[in-house]
Amino acid sequence: MEEEFFMEDKQSQLNTIIGMGLIFLLLYLWMQYSAPPPPTPDQTDTQTSQNAEPSQNQQLASLTPTPPSEHPSSPASDSLRQAALAGQFGAFAAAGAGQEQLVVLENDLTRITFTSKGGRIKEVFLKNYEKISTDSAGNEFKNPVRLLEDSKNRFGYDLTLSGGQKLNTEELYFTANKNGTSVTFRADAGEGRYLEQKYTLSPDDYRLDYSVGGNGLQNVLAQNALRLQWVNYLDKLEKNQQYERSMSTVYFKPTEESADYCDCRSNDTESLGEKPIKWLAHSNQFFNTSLVANNFSFREFVGETIMFTDADPDLKLLKTTALVPLDNGTASMAIYTGPNEFERLRAFGVNLEDIIPFGSSIFGSINRWVIHPMLDFLARFISNQGIVILMLTLLVKLLLYPLTYRMVLSQSKMAALKPRLEALKKKHGDDQQAMSMETMKMYSEYRVNPLGGCLPILLQMPIWFALYRFFPAAIEFRQESFLWATDLSSYDSIVNLPFHLPFGAGAHISAFTMIWVVTTLWYTWYSMKQMDTSTMQTDQMKVMKYMQYFMPVMFMFFFNSFASGLTLYLCFSNILNIGQTVVTKQFLIDNEKIKAELEANKNKPKKGGGWRERLEQAMKEQQRVQAEREKQQQQKKKK
Repeated sequence: MEEEFFMEDKQSQLNTIIGMGLIFLLLYLWMQYSAPPPPTPDQTDTQTSQNAEPSQNQQLASLTPTPPSEHPSSPASDSLRQAALAGQFGAFAAAGAGQEQLVVLENDLTRITFTSKGGRIKEVFLKNYEKISTDSAGNEFKNPVRLLEDSKNRFGYDLTLSGGQKLNTEELYFTANKNGTSVTFRADAGEGRYLEQKYTLSPDDYRLDYSVGGNGLQNVLAQNALRLQWVNYLDKLEKNQQYERSMSTVYFKPTEESADYCDCRSNDTESLGEKPIKWLAHSNQFFNTSLVANNFSFREFVGETIMFTDADPDLKLLKTTALVPLDNGTASMAIYTGPNEFERLRAFGVNLEDIIPFGSSIFGSINRWVIHPMLDFLARFISNQGIVILMLTLLVKLLLYPLTYRMVLSQSKMAALKPRLEALKKKHGDDQQAMSMETMKMYSEYRVNPLGGCLPILLQMPIWFALYRFFPAAIEFRQESFLWATDLSSYDSIVNLPFHLPFGAGAHISAFTMIWVVTTLWYTWYSMKQMDTSTMQTDQMKVMKYMQYFMPVMFMFFFNSFASGLTLYLCFSNILNIGQTVVTKQFLIDNEKIKAELEANKNKPKKGGGWRERLEQAMKEQQRVQAEREKQQQQKKKK
């Protein structure tokens, strides 16, 4: 590789190839890791097993006594009914029958509907958010976002009574008492004992203060704890359902550790045993419902995710079970059910913002503490998120411009050495080793760094990788439009196709992706035009040359279904790259001054040692060994 590297007349050409190759390779590996998996037959099998879940609810419903008849009943039949309820519900016999009552709490952001059957949330209506659906013709239409609304959902506590009965709070009819922004649900256990759930909605927020406990339960329950059973069928809320599915899962945070989650890309179960859990959450791509423990820790946590396919009516199935101790008689929690807004989640002070899938590596840190604050600041003055992305791109380019200038300067120095490199080629002909050796000497004499053009590209790579995770996760770009794009968190589409493109590219054409491909190809052509490629004679060099044109076309398929916010950023970045390069070459670089500087460098005394001298010695030794081998081969032929 060293020989081929130094053989290049115009070393900046190889720098560009190396830089682009690294970028595309790493982007490819990153997208293969992060992109959603295609539907598999296993998921269809899984769906069959899920269908058992509604039947479980039906069985649960069948155990619930019907409301009392309006017709008068005899004392004997009442006694029999009470005996049956006592046998099934024990101390909670009085709560074993009743009629469902709905109670609503709301503020300017949300309207939450509760049901007295189980004393739980029945639906969360978000007033400022809509979901996008697409019909068979590709037309988009919007409906309100509702969370926890599926009739198959479950949220209740398993109870084991001292009399041996086992039941779930969803089987009980609670008495509702609404007072302002609070509602209390109480299930009578007789003799002044009761199980109580209380919800209080915060003003101008999606937060509920929640407590579950009661009075005299130590004489009713076999153990002083409740076991949460939470089953949540997630609704499809986004246009790109594959990415929404791959970013929806069960999150949890052990008290002494960082937040973690169940596998987003396949069926998974996480069981933590006695490890204390601070909070747990069921999250869509942009919305979540979380339970944050206040005066206790969840125990015996088990989280499970079950994948669905695009053909299924629901997005994904999330399940959670956890032990809720009642050591102080009441377990106090906070419930958040709303959008993944960074500052609202961060306000809990328990790292709840880690639900937002910005990433857990250094790229996640860049997203949380660099890119997000920067975009949030720009959005205070700019109402259009597309313009915000443009300003972010411009800011990044301005910060990196000193490196861009050095890259262009390095290319100009390489151009100034072109006549000397051509003379070397004429002198050594096809002797590639001699050509490589002399080229290396020339770089050393004139103090030109052949890798100087790679640094700006390498320094931008962490930003590109971070943005790859940022745009599909940041709710600020959800359903924000720019030009023809209707949702910067999903793909833009100018043409809907009657078939699916290969490599998961979807059944559409993304205009921003096409612009990125065209500008990348144009910039590659422009860079090649500025260089002399007459010395690119080896097959390896020819392959690397044409790979520059092939890679953008290949990545077109990956970007076609990705967040248009990212492809818009890449388009802006390409356009600014072209502008910076042209302006710098035409107006800021003095070629005559560069030539004089190179001559001055050549006449300066050379320092001993260093990597150049060691490399030169290594190449001399390699050249000597090669000459010996050729000599031996010639002697064998003579024999």
